Amino acid sequence: MVLYTPGRTSSYPDEPVKSGLRIHFLGGADEVGNVGVVFEDQTTSRILIDYGLAPTSPPRYPSEAPPVEDAIITHAHIDHIGMAPWLVGNHQTKLHATTLTAALSHIMWKDTYKVSSIEGYPLPWDRRDEDEANQAWQTHSYGEWHQHSDTWKWRLHPAGHVPGAAMVEIKTPSHTILHTGDIDTRSSPNVNGAQPINCDILLLESTYAGKNHPDRLQEEARFLAKIIEVVERGGIAIVPAFASGRGQDILKILYDSGLDLNVHYDGMGKTVSQKWLEHNTHLRDSKGFEEAFRWSKRVRSKSDRKRALDADVIVTTSGMLDGGPALWYLNRLRSDDRCAILFTGYQAEGSGGRQLLESGKIKIYGHNVEVACELDKFDLSNHAGHSELITFAESCNPKHVILFHGDPETRPILAKELETKGMNVHTPINGQNITIN
Repeated sequence: MVLYTPGRTSSYPDEPVKSGLRIHFLGGADEVGNVGVVFEDQTTSRILIDYGLAPTSPPRYPSEAPPVEDAIITHAHIDHIGMAPWLVGNHQTKLHATTLTAALSHIMWKDTYKVSSIEGYPLPWDRRDEDEANQAWQTHSYGEWHQHSDTWKWRLHPAGHVPGAAMVEIKTPSHTILHTGDIDTRSSPNVNGAQPINCDILLLESTYAGKNHPDRLQEEARFLAKIIEVVERGGIAIVPAFASGRGQDILKILYDSGLDLNVHYDGMGKTVSQKWLEHNTHLRDSKGFEEAFRWSKRVRSKSDRKRALDADVIVTTSGMLDGGPALWYLNRLRSDDRCAILFTGYQAEGSGGRQLLESGKIKIYGHNVEVACELDKFDLSNHAGHSELITFAESCNPKHVILFHGDPETRPILAKELETKGMNVHTPINGQNITIN
């Protein structure tokens, strides 16, 4: 077990809850990622939802969690799950999630440990903590109630973000709470959209506060048109894609198009896809995804990687060009202006993808190099946009809305509109208590 190297201090209060429900953000309140929120009332019932880290360079960590018997993990993206091994190693916490989220956690933790070793940043947990966390899972189906204490119960609902992702509904003697995790109310190639749940208190992610997405099908059509354009001029389309969610969506879009394309799939997404197929009840169209996955040429070796240089499309990690095979391909193809880099997701500040978009240069193997390839962006997000968040909140009919997992500059736009609809809106900061009676 490793001490919490970013600091042993915790923002969580020592005093017990005297009345009402206390909601405390260890992280992820006024930022995207780094999520962890504790719920507690005067009965001393206490639940933690998510415990992640922000995969910046170096990473940001949430405040140290208090002892918790149960932690519910909404999905297996590292900003929601990255610190769970520390939780288990220090507090022997039981982890709860869907079967697919639990299965994917092993892959995500292993990769996080590997990256921390390569980049040399401190990770607050070690391999022993990881092993213990792998044994700490209790998995659950959507819709099934589970007793937490004498007075609390909870259940999971589909979140529409990625397969296996869940919203968490908690019933206490005084309140019904819905924590959305990351949600999308729109259906995407591999998962159906989230449905609203009636509640008193809604914790609503706000990643896209103030921003609306273009029509999904129109954006997919624009993406395919660009693929055709690149291939017809003799180039290769490199699509950097997240390992869990976006890469699989891209494969399904390309396969369903019916286009005669030579598509190669590289990186950690291949292993994630195998887990998807082992837990295929979480998929919108499991047969269709399996066909798309088998249709693509999976890169398994150095020789496969070289053969991929004759592809039409290369789908590969990492999604933000911070590592993975994507940099190898980019290094080989960067001088060919017939080729294109097609971004399909958010490029965080400080990421290789953001640097490339802003400057036309990127650091590869320690050198800043110019890239002649065409650059283009497509909005194929698996987060609800502003208008979807508004509609979802209204349909849940809450008395209180707590906005988290959002940009502090755009979150107020969403808060203001929700307030005009008669909701009590809270915009917490990390380390702050919200008490609702």
